[in-house]
Amino acid sequence: MDRIIFLKIKKPFYILNPFIIFIVRNNYYNVNTSRIFQSLFRMPAFFLHLSELLYHVLERMGVNVCVVERRRHTFRHREVMEDVRDHIAGLDMTTFHFGSQSEGTTTPGLQSDTDMLYTNNNVNIMYSWADWQQGRWNLLMVRDEDTPPQHYMMQRIRSDVPRPGTHTDDPDYVTDSQDRVFYNNMAVVRKWAAVCGDAHLRRGPSNSSHEDVDIVEAFNCKTLPPEIMVWFTKMQYGFWPSHQTLQAAQTCGCFLVPDGHHGSRNRHIQWRITPNLIERLLMFSLNMVQIKCLVVLKIIKKQEFVKYILCENCKITTFHCKTALFFTLNKTHPTVWTACRLIECIVRCLETIHEFLDQGGCPHFIVEGVDLFDGKLCRMCQLSLARAVREMIQDDMHVLFHLQSDNLGHQLMTLPHEVTLNPRDDVNAGICGKLAYDMFEWLLKHVRRIFKRLCNNEAADVYTGLNNDINILESLAANASTSQYHTHVIKFFLKYLMSVKASIISSSCIQTGQPFPRDIWMLYGESLNTDVASSKLKLAYMHYCRGELWRAASVLNEVEFDLDDSVQPVGGCGIEPADDNLSKAFCEYTIHNDTHEQLTKKVAFCVMFLREEKFCVPKFLWCEMYRAVGDDVEHRNVNQREWMDWAAVDALPFLLYLQYLTYRGLGVRHRQLDAFHRLRDIATSGVKLDRLYHSETVRNLYGHCCELEGDVQRALDAYNKSLRNRPRNNAANWHKRRLERMLNI
Repeated sequence: MDRIIFLKIKKPFYILNPFIIFIVRNNYYNVNTSRIFQSLFRMPAFFLHLSELLYHVLERMGVNVCVVERRRHTFRHREVMEDVRDHIAGLDMTTFHFGSQSEGTTTPGLQSDTDMLYTNNNVNIMYSWADWQQGRWNLLMVRDEDTPPQHYMMQRIRSDVPRPGTHTDDPDYVTDSQDRVFYNNMAVVRKWAAVCGDAHLRRGPSNSSHEDVDIVEAFNCKTLPPEIMVWFTKMQYGFWPSHQTLQAAQTCGCFLVPDGHHGSRNRHIQWRITPNLIERLLMFSLNMVQIKCLVVLKIIKKQEFVKYILCENCKITTFHCKTALFFTLNKTHPTVWTACRLIECIVRCLETIHEFLDQGGCPHFIVEGVDLFDGKLCRMCQLSLARAVREMIQDDMHVLFHLQSDNLGHQLMTLPHEVTLNPRDDVNAGICGKLAYDMFEWLLKHVRRIFKRLCNNEAADVYTGLNNDINILESLAANASTSQYHTHVIKFFLKYLMSVKASIISSSCIQTGQPFPRDIWMLYGESLNTDVASSKLKLAYMHYCRGELWRAASVLNEVEFDLDDSVQPVGGCGIEPADDNLSKAFCEYTIHNDTHEQLTKKVAFCVMFLREEKFCVPKFLWCEMYRAVGDDVEHRNVNQREWMDWAAVDALPFLLYLQYLTYRGLGVRHRQLDAFHRLRDIATSGVKLDRLYHSETVRNLYGHCCELEGDVQRALDAYNKSLRNRPRNNAANWHKRRLERMLNI
């Protein structure tokens, strides 16, 4: 009889079998019974229990129906915002969001980037000469014998006749030995480098000025090439995707991105085929078990031990994980993909990855003839990673208990001892709140860019351009084929533009002394619900300028009632508050309410005034429109150049400032002092200032109130503090000089 040796068990197990529970509870493991233990460990009961645990942990991490739908909803809105803004500007562009964020296959701990793709619809991509179009920018997809799989060269074709373009001195084109003219993929890089300067970041085909955003400019190819068309035939013999999905995929088309093959001599003129729209369609057809499975694969990929295995220039990517899931789905019966078999599904995907690594190649799920390991993983790293994956499977997926992202491993060990799942609501609220906040900031940023374009247009004044944009939006709104996303975005843009139009008309009437037109009240009425406060504050000050102080006070009181602690400030000016924690009440509100409700009841935009609104702006804020002193303009970044010629102030301090002025005019001293003290509390409290976007402007407003109170020294102190916060491009420079002249300093 073999000797029996007892060893301490260090790994946590949650097993239903009574025999295993006895061994684990006593914390001893009989080596002689290891085979029995292993066979019991693999019993369906164990997989059922661990799968249920993992399923619930992922639910609490935000991988659930609510958050996935909200992510997809948010990024669809963002796509439409880009499209509508480009349409207003006269650009025929289409924007797409791809990747984990827009698919809903990520968690906060994965810190996934935002992936965007732009296409210029004025370019006609020709797969054959039959696709040529007169008067268009035509590019013909060309391949040679030595062109790598998935790549094409884009030959210039004349726009007047269907003939190849001739030699050109344009640096965006390259002429080969056969006098063929090809479009250089480096043209995109040069354009981005010129716009972004030192902030330019290039990663593969993407260009950006932000670390967490990847932007790809691509050509839209409406004709699917043969290496993709063959996929539809192959997929008829698998379990997945469905027949309906395949039918929809045939209308998707593909993109050509500026990314040559890493080992090719002609990589600078090669463009890579990418079927992003088909891939997105496949991702949107997944159920929650399949999405959770992919998320776990991504979290495993992110583990430190995986990084230690790989060489410096090698990497396993999210796309490799997604490809493994696709192939596993195709060969696995749909009945396997259930919550109680989640661990089995993960193991099957890992076995697919192991197969790819062991064989030395990862095929593309859609594009024929492509090895996704090429240029990403050397053979030595493939074999090392294959051993690690095999050990992971043989070790009964104990790796799950050691996963660090989102504290997944720790949650797996502690969840069985918890009575409630209440943390899920907090996580959902945090994710939904952040998604809503980013979307509203994105919305306001696009509005700002619309106005910047109008202000830079030398051919027409801002008011004329504003009317043209409103007409374009109204025609878009009348389009019967407009989606609900387009309807929401167009309505917001219309309201915001009408608010500015009403303010410009009011400013002109006040400046010239002319009577207000009758339709001005209709304009203000249609624009009041841009958000909780900004458009109403403009209306209030218009009443103040007309001497209608009680009406102004009434509007301000209404704003004060709505602007409670649950309302989230949103800047959209590229400035991040020092304290970027979102209001808990706002986050909780975003879970159960739609975009319109969130925007009109829980969001307060910064109030922004163009120079054209000058006479409908407090005179003290005029200096904000001319804040530059000396060479300050040269010290503005890309975002600041878009708005620093206007006045911008956070809603709450501006409300208090207007209340101070209004009640001062009405002679209601106690309400005037109440507004003054509340503004002082904000301006002198570092904690409250850290939550605002324009803290220097808040201090300036407080300084002006101190001046009106006769306390010039305290006003000077406020301006000095404002300058310590922002020495350049700060109107406090003008206010300080003015006071110093008064005090003969």
